[in-house]
Amino acid sequence: MARRGKQPSANLQLRTAPHLRATRGTFGRLHDQCLRLINKGWTGIEIAEVLKLPPALEHAWHARGYYGSVSHNLKAIYQRYMGWYDGNLAHLWQHRPVEQGKRYVELGGGADAVVTKARTAFDQGDFRWAAEILSHVVFAEPDHARVLLADTFEQLGYGAENGVWRNIYLSGATELREGKFGTPTVSGSADVLSALTPEMLFDAVAIQVDGLRAWDEKLTIDVVATDTGQRCRVRLANGALTYSSAPQRDQADVTLTTTARALPALAAHGLAPDALAESGIDVTGDPSVLSRLANLLDPGDPDFSIVTP
Repeated sequence: MARRGKQPSANLQLRTAPHLRATRGTFGRLHDQCLRLINKGWTGIEIAEVLKLPPALEHAWHARGYYGSVSHNLKAIYQRYMGWYDGNLAHLWQHRPVEQGKRYVELGGGADAVVTKARTAFDQGDFRWAAEILSHVVFAEPDHARVLLADTFEQLGYGAENGVWRNIYLSGATELREGKFGTPTVSGSADVLSALTPEMLFDAVAIQVDGLRAWDEKLTIDVVATDTGQRCRVRLANGALTYSSAPQRDQADVTLTTTARALPALAAHGLAPDALAESGIDVTGDPSVLSRLANLLDPGDPDFSIVTP
C-alpha cells in the first residue's frame, strides 16, 4: 500500500495561521476599500494616494511591498473593474506622448525653462514631479535633459521598497545614459515553441499581422495534423488572421500537412516552402500564398524604448 503523506504538524499550523490571516486581511482590505472609493467616484491614482494599510499590517514583514506595492496593487484593482478610463473627459482622447511633450514644453516657456523648474523640484526632493515634467521635455526634444531625468529616475529607484519599481526606475536611468539595452528573454526558444498547441501557434502568427498592409489581402491555409486527425482552416481577410476547426466547403489556397509535434516549425523556421519541407511539413497548393502571408508579418521588437520616444 502507498504511504500517506505526512500531515502538517499542529505547531506548524499555529505558526502559519497568523501569516495567512494577515495576508488575507491585506488583500481583502485593498480590494474592498478600493471598490468603496470607486463607488464614490474616485480614480485609481487618487485611491492609490490615500489608502494605507492599518499599522498591524503595515508593520508585518510579510505584508510589506517587497515585490508589489499598495499603490501599484490599488491601481491594478481599479483597472480590473473600471478599465483604463478614469472618468476625466480630458483623458478620453489625448495626444500621444511626443505631441504632448511638445505642447507642454511650449506651455512651460521652452525646454530650458521647464528644465529649470524640474531642477528646483529635484533639489527639493519632489522627484515624482521632476520626472513628470522632464519626461515631457525628453519626448519633445530627445537629446535635452536626459542626464537630469536619469538622475531623477535613479533617486526614485533608490527610494522604492519593492523590487519591480526599483528595477524599472534604474532601467529607465540606464536607457537615458547608455541607450536601449533590450531583453535577455528569448520567447522563440525551442522549449517554448515545442509546447505550443496549434491554436496558440495560430494566435502567435495572428498578432504579427500588419493590419494596415493586410487590408486588401485574402488567403486561406489548411493545416492538417496527421497524427491527431486535426484539420484547421486559417483565413486572412480584412487585416485579421482567424482560424476554425469547422468543416469547410471550399478548398484552401494551400495546405500544410504534418504532425502536431512538427507544427511549431512554422514559428521556428518561417513560412518559406523550402524551410517547411526540411522540417517535415508537406506543402500542396499555391506556395506563393505562404510568401504573401510572410510579407505581411511584423514581429515584435525586443529592444523597444522604455522612457524615450
